[in-house]
Amino acid sequence: MTNNPPLQLFREAVSSLSEQWLATSLPSRQGLDRAAMGLERLRERLKLSGIWEDAPSMVTATLDDGLGQGLAVIERYAAVIGIRLFSLGLMRSPEAVVDACRLHQPDYLGMTILQFDTEDDLAAIARALPQKTRIVAGGPVFGADPDFARRTGTHYAARNVAHFLDFMLDRAC
Repeated sequence: MTNNPPLQLFREAVSSLSEQWLATSLPSRQGLDRAAMGLERLRERLKLSGIWEDAPSMVTATLDDGLGQGLAVIERYAAVIGIRLFSLGLMRSPEAVVDACRLHQPDYLGMTILQFDTEDDLAAIARALPQKTRIVAGGPVFGADPDFARRTGTHYAARNVAHFLDFMLDRAC
């Protein structure tokens, strides 16, 4: 808990939204965008930078996703809750991801993974990351193979943005 009432109010708003989506289902992409805008307006009205007093940082990228729809949603909500983002973009090489993590020393590496054939690349990234950096990833391979996260060194596999928000809220308290 925090002694900062505006911060607590914002955390509760993010938590309420996450809990609603976990209990029911995610809205459409337009609904996700509207909810993000609502949270952004609340954050600005409360004069906050996010759900942390000292925000973490995150490098984001995809290895095998040329569209990046999931990554775009995660980046949007990461920014809404105050994570300092370094977006590498789509279809990045493992070397580019590791280099960016060594340069920026992020708290988190956010990845979307679509294909099973990226297992070796993701595991190599995990082995080469700075010690403090934790991988938070999502994508269909994590649901299709529950052991994929463990084999690749992924610290948390988020099923969707609601799970991502829930995970980040746990780290904010």
